[in-house]
Amino acid sequence: MQNEIINILPNQEDYGIGFADMAESDRLPSSANFVGCVVGFLNVFVIRLRRLLLAAALSFERKWSDTLDDHYPYHYAVVIGKKLDDAIIDGIKDGPTMVYYELYKATNDELNLITAQISRYLLQNGIPSVQIKSTMQESDIPDEFAKTLRLNFSHKMAATRAGLGWIGKTDLLVSEKFGPRLRLATVLTNYRFDNLGIPITESRCGKCNICVEACPGQAANGQLWNVNIYRDEFYDAFKCRDMCRKLSMERLDKKISLCGLCVCVCPQGKRDE
Repeated sequence: MQNEIINILPNQEDYGIGFADMAESDRLPSSANFVGCVVGFLNVFVIRLRRLLLAAALSFERKWSDTLDDHYPYHYAVVIGKKLDDAIIDGIKDGPTMVYYELYKATNDELNLITAQISRYLLQNGIPSVQIKSTMQESDIPDEFAKTLRLNFSHKMAATRAGLGWIGKTDLLVSEKFGPRLRLATVLTNYRFDNLGIPITESRCGKCNICVEACPGQAANGQLWNVNIYRDEFYDAFKCRDMCRKLSMERLDKKISLCGLCVCVCPQGKRDE
């Protein structure tokens, strides 16, 4: 099944793919894993206590990670990443360019076609699934979005669970393969794939602050992401949104939210000069 899905991709060079367990009850933050280690040496009472603690930890995890149960009845995900053109990304010096805007739209469209094809393939094999498009549709935006700038589902968090990358200091997915130079889309399903990714639970950005210093909206404070931290503790989505709107109007004369500077400057995945 996984090989057939992988073969749907146009090629392996410009795409990344991962398979995620979105419930992750066996791969919780370190505090829950510690409880799991203790259980083996204690009695039935502690086993019951462990179950309560695991449930609490999972509930906490879902709160920060925009995961599924309250919105989508699926436990597994196929996450697709499409590499963005290096030459175009390198051209983002002072803000978004028209060619970046066109690339952004075209890449989203391409990912949407691929995930639609994957979803059809699963359905043809009797496996329920749902496509989550690269850019959320208006029907998927929650009522409280204007107050939180948080959606019901996060492609980035699904990608971390699939082992494709981690969350950077400006709230981008930083992938092992392409750095932040990619767009994402997802297919959700209840089919348990044989080879699931190992979740990445903490940042690998280290002391690098290049994106933090380059951000014209000063949206990031430099704190490292991990699975126990809320987005708002290290990144101000409203500052980012406001600056993106300002730059998009100045550079593109469009009422959209697009910037790309942090994508451009990140050294992870940047091509050699």
